[in-house]
Amino acid sequence: MTILLATASAPAAQQSYLWRSVKVGAGGFIPGIVFSRVERGLVYLRSDMGGCYRWDDSQKQWVPLQDQMGESTYFGGESIAPDPIDPNTVYIAAGMYRSELPAILRSHDRGKTWEVFPVSFRMGGNEDGRGVGERLAIDPNDNTILFFGSRYEGLWRSGDSGQTWQKAASFPVTGRGLPGGDQPTNTGLSFVVFDPRSGTRTGLRPPQATQTIFVGSTDRGARHLFRTDDAGKTWTAVEGGPASEMLPAQAQIDDEGVLYVTYGKGTGPNGVSDGAVMKLDVKSGQWTDITPEKGPSRLGGGYCGLSLDRQRPGTLGVTTMNRWKPVDTVWRTTDGGKTWMDIAAKSERDVTASPFLLWGTPQAKLGWWMSALAIDPFDSNHAAYGTGATIYATDDFSNVSAGRTTHWHTWVDGIEQTAILTLISPAEGAHLLSGFADIGGFVHDDLNISPPGMYENPRFGGTFSLDYAGDQPLVIVRGGSPNEGQASLGYSEDGGHSWQPMTIPSNTGRGRRSPSTIIVSADGKTFMAVTLTPQITRDRGKTWTVVKGLPRGDRPVADRVDPTAFYALDFRTGRLFTSSDGGATFTASAVKGLPASIAEDEPTWREGPWPLVATLGKPHDLWLVSRSGLYHSSDGGNVFARADSALQVDQISFGKAAEGTDYPSIFAIGTMGGIRAIWRSDDLGSSWMRVNDDQHQYGTRYRCIAGDPRIFGRVYVGTDGRGVLYGEPIGTKD
Repeated sequence: MTILLATASAPAAQQSYLWRSVKVGAGGFIPGIVFSRVERGLVYLRSDMGGCYRWDDSQKQWVPLQDQMGESTYFGGESIAPDPIDPNTVYIAAGMYRSELPAILRSHDRGKTWEVFPVSFRMGGNEDGRGVGERLAIDPNDNTILFFGSRYEGLWRSGDSGQTWQKAASFPVTGRGLPGGDQPTNTGLSFVVFDPRSGTRTGLRPPQATQTIFVGSTDRGARHLFRTDDAGKTWTAVEGGPASEMLPAQAQIDDEGVLYVTYGKGTGPNGVSDGAVMKLDVKSGQWTDITPEKGPSRLGGGYCGLSLDRQRPGTLGVTTMNRWKPVDTVWRTTDGGKTWMDIAAKSERDVTASPFLLWGTPQAKLGWWMSALAIDPFDSNHAAYGTGATIYATDDFSNVSAGRTTHWHTWVDGIEQTAILTLISPAEGAHLLSGFADIGGFVHDDLNISPPGMYENPRFGGTFSLDYAGDQPLVIVRGGSPNEGQASLGYSEDGGHSWQPMTIPSNTGRGRRSPSTIIVSADGKTFMAVTLTPQITRDRGKTWTVVKGLPRGDRPVADRVDPTAFYALDFRTGRLFTSSDGGATFTASAVKGLPASIAEDEPTWREGPWPLVATLGKPHDLWLVSRSGLYHSSDGGNVFARADSALQVDQISFGKAAEGTDYPSIFAIGTMGGIRAIWRSDDLGSSWMRVNDDQHQYGTRYRCIAGDPRIFGRVYVGTDGRGVLYGEPIGTKD
C-alpha cells in the first residue's frame, strides 16, 4: 500500500496559525549523518525520536523533513539513504519501536513530500543498537535496487525503488524473530555496503547491478560479515576478522577495494566493553587489524562511527563508543590505519549556538554516544560527528594529523531534538519556562535564541514539575531528578533567573507517581512538596510540616487566586479533599456531577499530566480531564458539569481571554473526528477550533502544553523528540 504525504488537506482550524520552534539547538542523540555523494552541500541526518533533517546549504540551516506526518513511529529513524545517482531522491527506514508498524519513506523532492510504503519487518529507531549502519542502502549502479538489513527478520530486497520488498531467502542469517514484550531488543543486521566497481552505471541499457555486496550481522554465530558476488543470488561468510564476540557496527568501502569496519563488544549506545577497527582487502580476502589503541593498557569501550575521506585514499576517521573514561573521541588516520591521531589532545569546541552544552563547566565535553561520523566527500577538511546531545562540525579536520588544534562548532541551527516534560507561561517575566528530559530546562527570555544555560542551583537531569504563584508569578518552583550531590527541589523569586535549592525530609518517600513534584500557593508564600504524604514549607524550605487529613498518595493543586485554597481529588473514592488554611489540613467532601468511578483517571506514569487543574485568574475554579469527558467546577469542586463537546481531551492549559470575554481561553491536546491535534476554546470548552494543521503535526508526539496569559492565541507545545513549538494566530505581535 502506498500513502502519499504531499499537500495539506483542508484544515480543521477556524483561524490560521503560524508555527515555529523555540530555539535550544539539538539536545538529543543523533545516530547517523550522511553526506550525498552526488551534490556538494547536501547532507541528511537521522535522530532516534525526533525525525530526520536535511541541511539547506543556501540558508545555512537544517530543515525538519517530517513535521507534516502524524504517525509517531515514523519519527524514529532506523536508517537514512540519499540516492547515489539522483540528488533529489532520499529514503528513510522509519520505525521507532518493534511494537509499532514501520515503513519505508521515499521522497523525490529532498523531503518536502513523501510516499509511504508500509513494510512487515519491524524496526527500532529508538532501541539499542541504533547507531549501527547504514542498514538501508541503494545500489550505486542501479538505483531501483535497495537492500535493508533488519533487526529480526534477515535481509530484504526491493527492485522497484522501495515500493515492495522481498526477503532475501538465500541470505544465511534469517533473523531471530520478534522477541517477547519484556525481552531485550536485537540489533540484527547492522549495515549493507555495495562495491560500486562490480557493476556498471553508464554505457549500458539497462545498467548492470552491483555484484559485490557486504552485509554485517550482530546475531549470534561464528561469522558476522557476509558477501555476495552475484548481486545477492548466493552469499558466503567472510572468513577471518576479529574474534566472534566482536560485532560489526559500521562499514564503508573505498575506491581501491578496501572495506573498513568498526567493531564493538556490544552494539551500544551503552554497554560496549571492547572493540576493534579492521580493514579487508576485497580482492585477496586479507584482513588487517588497524585498531587505534591496542595492547593491555588500551582504554575500554568499542568503536562505531566510521567515515572515509573520498578525496584522499587511506584517510579516514572513526569514533570510540561507550568509552566514558576519560571521554569518547574521534581518531583520524592518513595511511590506512598504520598510525592514528586523536582529536581529544588538541581540539576546541565553540558552543555559542547552544550554551547549555557547557553544563556549568568552562569547556564543553568532547562527546559521548558517538556513533555518527561523516567527512564531506567534496571537502576533506569539513567533518562532523554526533553525540548524545548535539552535532559538532569542523572546517579544519586535517589539522588532527598535523598535530594542530581542530576547531569544532555546534552544527545545529534548525534542529530541535529533545523530549519536553513540562511547560509554564507566567503572567510576568519570561513568556516561557521549560522542563526538559536529560538537559534540565530553561528560562526562554527570547524564543529565537538558545538560552545562556540550563537551570542551576540545583541542576537537574530532567525537570518533572514547574509551577508559579498565580498572584506573584515571578515566584517559581521546580522539581526534578538531581545531578549528583544536588537537591531535587528549587525555588526562584526572579522568574527563574536565579535559584535556591531545597531538600525535603528523607523519611517520607516520594512515590512512583510524583518523584519531585512541587506546587506553590497563589501568594507565593507556601510551597508544597508532593511526597507520599505531602509536606508544606512557609520559610523557603528551612522547615517542613506534614499535611494532615489527606489520604496517602493524593496529589493537591493550588488555587490560582486564593492563597489559602488547595484541592486534591481522591481517584479511588471520588471524594474531593479541600484545604482552606494554606495546605496545612484537608477535609473531605462528596462531589456532584462526576462519573460514578474516576479510578481510571488516576495517572500511573510519573511524567504524565495531572488531570485536576486550577483555572488561571479564577478563584475556586477547577477542571477535571477525565476519560469520560471534560468537567468544570466554579465552586471549588462541590459541583462539576461536563463540557458539552466531542473533543476527547488529554490535557489542558489556559491562555489570555478572547476580546470581549473575561474567561481565559482553553488550549488542549486532544482528539476529535479521529484527529489528534492542538485545539483552542474561547467558550469554556463548549466548542473547539483546531490550531495546528496537516503540515504541522510533528508525529502527534505532544507531551505538554501551556497557553500564554499575555498574548491572545499563543500556545506552547512540548513534544517527545521535536523540542518546544509555539503557535499563534497569523498577524499576532509580541
